[in-house]
Amino acid sequence: MINDLRPWLQLVFHRRNRLLVGALLILLTLLAGMALLALSGWFITKTALVGLLIAMGVQATIELYMPGSAIRLFAVSRTVFRYLERIYNHETVLRLLADIRVTLFKRLALVPRSQRSSMTGAQWLSRLLTDVDALDTLYLRLLAPAALAALVTVGIIILAAVVFSVQTGALVAACLSLAFVVATGAVYLRTRRLAQAQSERQDSLRSQLIQHIEGYAELTAAGCAHSHSALLMQQAERLTSEQCSIETRAGWHLAGSSLLINLAVVVALWMGFSLYQQHVLSGPILVLLPIALLGLGEVYGMLPDAFARLGGTVASARRLNRDAGQTAAHGDVALSKTTGPKAPENSDYAVAVYDLQLRHGDSHPLLARPVSIELRPGEWLGFIGRSGSGKSSLADVLSGLIQPSSGKVSSLPVAYLTQQTYLFDDTLRMNLQLANPQATDAELWQVLDLVEMADRFADEPAQLDAWLGSGGNLLSGGEARRIALARVLLSPAIVLVLDEPFAGVDNALRERICCRLEQRLAGRTVISLAHSVDALAGGAATIAL
Repeated sequence: MINDLRPWLQLVFHRRNRLLVGALLILLTLLAGMALLALSGWFITKTALVGLLIAMGVQATIELYMPGSAIRLFAVSRTVFRYLERIYNHETVLRLLADIRVTLFKRLALVPRSQRSSMTGAQWLSRLLTDVDALDTLYLRLLAPAALAALVTVGIIILAAVVFSVQTGALVAACLSLAFVVATGAVYLRTRRLAQAQSERQDSLRSQLIQHIEGYAELTAAGCAHSHSALLMQQAERLTSEQCSIETRAGWHLAGSSLLINLAVVVALWMGFSLYQQHVLSGPILVLLPIALLGLGEVYGMLPDAFARLGGTVASARRLNRDAGQTAAHGDVALSKTTGPKAPENSDYAVAVYDLQLRHGDSHPLLARPVSIELRPGEWLGFIGRSGSGKSSLADVLSGLIQPSSGKVSSLPVAYLTQQTYLFDDTLRMNLQLANPQATDAELWQVLDLVEMADRFADEPAQLDAWLGSGGNLLSGGEARRIALARVLLSPAIVLVLDEPFAGVDNALRERICCRLEQRLAGRTVISLAHSVDALAGGAATIAL
């Protein structure tokens, strides 16, 4: 469990200052609530005793203003702390969610294309939504409540030992320790396998449901829609049954921990009456500890449900570690750093490749022969080859996305135009500035003019703030490709790797763009890959794969 969660816990604890402040606000809320309950019990008991004494004709007095003011203080402070805690910790959870998603995307960028393509879109959707959501509540639902429950429990045990007696503290400690174990570790052990199986089944069912919706027309045409729907309903019913089992077990553990807390209350009353008879405690002080113990119900009430879900959270973390190419053994969050090729040892070269070979698993080598190249800044090189000859895999290696099977690769910083065009559902400006956030509007228009897309957006009312649609679906294939090329050209990287840079672009336009590229990229190293020489971005030399 720890190995699966360690990378994400380390990521969460990067914001330790916010976590400490949030935990402090939760603690102050709990302490204010318990103090309000205990002081109110003390005050009611005190006034009752004074009233009985007066009724018996015995002169007695009670201070009303100080306890009343304290009760009002705790009541108001509990409300204020609760409000601040909800606002602050909600913001913390949103920041943690952003951290987790950004780190996950960076990890996915380092996963080889062959590994990413083995999963369906429905499975990726489940990873990026459900599994990530399971992790972002680790702090607020699990870590903070458990830690604070332990802290408050220790405080009450010390209070029992100091105000009552060491024997009372020992008995209360035994009851509360057992209650804590029942509400945390025991419920996790009883629900772990069931929660993990349910998480896996829920992931599978969600993927099948999305595929059912996407392929509904084909299923209907084949006459299988009804039977497939019935199969999904059976799986959903089984999922619901498992969820009921988990909640039932969590409910029993909640009842068990509540019973043990109430047993601690009885023990405190029993020991307190003995001390009261010995005139060690007054009546109002006698009820102070039992009522404070009753306030622990709010603290312990959050734990069983959180630990019942822990098995599913571990399963989500394990899937993310596996599918993002990060094994739990790494145990660090340094994956957010780029792991591209090292800079060449010889400063005269921008790219140096020696005896590079690629293969997937135990399959035959992708390249017909090992590749060795040395390129100085400003030199251009083209690779040509048929589909399946290893061009895209070679581009991935040169860009640092995957490691070669053998050989050595070193390069200065690289900007990579992948074979597939990826545009985000955002504005033209935001899509371009991904490569260079500091790029000015003038620079954006300049690079758009280079790929002959400036006129296309100059006529748009929003111009640079024009929306490109999901995946750039408001553009044609050739237009989207030129926007992706413009984005790479904005990068300050010394080395550019262009995989099929002119896909979807006609020959006349390609020639015009190539003429401008030579001037734009003067002094930078360009490696382009394509099916034929006329589809390259130019180059002084060409290598056939």
